[in-house]
Amino acid sequence: MLDELRILTANGLVPVSNFVTREANQKTGSLERVAGTRVLRIESEVLPGVLPDDMVKQIRAELEKVEIPANVLVSFKGQDEEQAAAADFLSKAFVAALFIMAIILVTQLNSFYHAFLILSAVILSTIGVIIGLLVTGLPFSIVMTGVGIITLAGIVVNNNIILIDTYQILLRTGMDPYEAILRTGAQRMRPVLLTAITTIIGLMPMVTGVGINFITREISVGAPSTQWWVLLATTVASGLAFATVLTLIITPSMLALGVKTNHVMKMTGGMFRRQRPGTISAPAE
Repeated sequence: MLDELRILTANGLVPVSNFVTREANQKTGSLERVAGTRVLRIESEVLPGVLPDDMVKQIRAELEKVEIPANVLVSFKGQDEEQAAAADFLSKAFVAALFIMAIILVTQLNSFYHAFLILSAVILSTIGVIIGLLVTGLPFSIVMTGVGIITLAGIVVNNNIILIDTYQILLRTGMDPYEAILRTGAQRMRPVLLTAITTIIGLMPMVTGVGINFITREISVGAPSTQWWVLLATTVASGLAFATVLTLIITPSMLALGVKTNHVMKMTGGMFRRQRPGTISAPAE
């Protein structure tokens, strides 16, 4: 009971009723409306080390167990709303970037298959991003990780263009396709590796959270100014390391598969010619 609460004074414990008079009055409040609809806001902060997205998912799961009246609408604002808007924008930007890349690649390389190989390398490089985040224990951020993936796409496309363009140049000289693939891998291995290694090494200070203050000449680790860029740098570094393997191994293998498939299709088309409906004969030797 509040009346029995005692306060420590210089003369000892004194009941709070000696200082405070309690009276029953009507409670006053305010109603908030948005577009004529009554709105009730429930706000809270998360504990340090807890991701807001995890708490939102947990709250959504608990709300599914509760019977909510049909005239009550539950919506999440704040970081959840901003994250959804950022995810929508970045997903559209990524699709638009891939579409523009596809048009330019088909125009310049004059091959739908080679353009498909380059774009598939961009998409598969996201596997390396996920692996890098799992190894480092970092969360998947819609904003920083999304920007990192778009940044990574430019580097991956550049490496694959170097490889495929060299392959096409060797083909124009009359070289056998399989030998052209081997020579392309040998000639372009150093440029691709140099690009990947120098980029990854350059990003290592940001990945490890190392900050350098040139004014005070101090080196700090895990400073607040570096934490903002850790996700972006980790995304690019891990994705580029995985994409380099794709460029040097998977892309030449897919080129060889395309040559073999094309050869089989030509052989099949030469072995059988349709003379008239229902009649197929082998070509004359």
